[in-house]
Amino acid sequence: MKNKLKVLRAERNWSQEALAVHLDVTRQTINAIERDKYDPSLPLAFKMAHLFELKIEDIFDYQEDQAK
Repeated sequence: MKNKLKVLRAERNWSQEALAVHLDVTRQTINAIERDKYDPSLPLAFKMAHLFELKIEDIFDYQEDQAK
């Protein structure tokens, strides 16, 4: 699933480690999400949306053909 996490993080001058601390996950988790290697759980996606004061769909772009 494509996402804007790296851009949102950069706008705040946060490192992957800093974002990981805010979300209570590892830096490796943030890296994997940013590289589209891992889709976050729904609770983690909600935490991200709350942290950035956005809707989940403003951060993540679900594409039907990727789900197949």
